[in-house]
Amino acid sequence: MHIYLLVFIILAYGQPATIATIKDKSISESSGLVASRTTPGAYWTHNDSGDGPFIYAFDTRGDSFGTFRVSGAQARDWEDIAAGPGPQANRSYLYIGDIGDNDSVRSEVVVYRVPEPALSAATRRFTKSRPGSTEPAEAIRLKYPDGKHDAEALLVHPRTGNIYIVTKVLIANPGVYEAVAPFASGKSITMRKVAEPRVPSLFGGVITGGSISPDGRRVALCDYFQGYEIVLPAGASNFDDIWKQKITGFDLGKRKQGESITYRLDGRALLATSEGKQPPLIQVERNR
Repeated sequence: MHIYLLVFIILAYGQPATIATIKDKSISESSGLVASRTTPGAYWTHNDSGDGPFIYAFDTRGDSFGTFRVSGAQARDWEDIAAGPGPQANRSYLYIGDIGDNDSVRSEVVVYRVPEPALSAATRRFTKSRPGSTEPAEAIRLKYPDGKHDAEALLVHPRTGNIYIVTKVLIANPGVYEAVAPFASGKSITMRKVAEPRVPSLFGGVITGGSISPDGRRVALCDYFQGYEIVLPAGASNFDDIWKQKITGFDLGKRKQGESITYRLDGRALLATSEGKQPPLIQVERNR
């Protein structure tokens, strides 16, 4: 049984490959990662706590595509970033999760939603000396229904815009909490707990990053040690059924401190970064 599972994982996922080194020295604690929806081949990341409210774009060569201050946002403990729909149809939005709470003291967490900035050769040049600014961000304030939790994984469904937060729990199953779109501006929204998936790790649910595939049929998670994927069964129409499925682990390569994972825009590969200056951009092809 163990040999069969190992063979299945090898067939399902390619070997992790470092496809670039992120050259922007301002990126020292890449804690979230998402593929741009408007500029194929571009990615967004941000630093962990200690940086200002900045997001950084780069391409698959690791070259900077632009730096932007998120207008109207504060950076208390940014942990993850996602992309999804928003108030205006046919427009891509970035969701930035200020959801870290190591000491479990926050009465609410914040997800900042902002239209995805346009990237071009001009943003490469002009933001090297001075960051650009995004449009004003909307603060979506969220509460857990059952107390305070630390979390580092933010996911947004590509069609519904529903927000999911997966908590970070040692030697236990993580909690999955959902906030259903649309979101009332200025009001604190109480999320609902939808699942406690079993992560196949001796360390439990130490989840540090997450992503939903662009087609809305898969979920990727990671911890410090490896990546995980969950697949929605064929014919299933309720996305929340995905949390009842078996989680498959796979190798994400050598990372100094891995806290991010995302799908490539075509959904056929998973990418990850690591904390530390000039971190690697690691890619794992999906073979199924």
